[in-house]
Amino acid sequence: MKAFLQRVSRAAVRVDGEVVGEIGAGLCAFIGVGREDGDDDAHALAERIANLRIFEDAEGKMNLSLLESGGALLAVSQFTLMADTRRGRRPSFGAAAEPTVAEALIDKLIDRGRELGLDVACGRFRAHMDIDILADGPVTILLDSKEKRSG
Repeated sequence: MKAFLQRVSRAAVRVDGEVVGEIGAGLCAFIGVGREDGDDDAHALAERIANLRIFEDAEGKMNLSLLESGGALLAVSQFTLMADTRRGRRPSFGAAAEPTVAEALIDKLIDRGRELGLDVACGRFRAHMDIDILADGPVTILLDSKEKRSG
């Protein structure tokens, strides 16, 4: 699984003009699910999102996690993160998980985030979404559940 994180002052998702998910300060996470991903990837990615220290402390240093900062998470499914652009001019999405699998794993990530104590809002799976983001920083991070962590 991949997550493209954007630190935000606020973010909202609309479907057909209706707000379906909205947060104040926190992270907007665009989440892509690959064919090889499973429950372990969803849980690990949720924990990395919740605990990544990219929020400023009282001294202005990025020492606080989403949990420590009290920020919220807006989770938005985005299969295009799995694009393969190595050949030609049209991306291939063959590495993306089937929709039913992807939706279940994104739901597991969201559930794990809530278990950890995050306030989580969501987009709507397989819908055309309009996303309004007020970037903070900007701070933008790409996480991949397949990358090994050290320490």
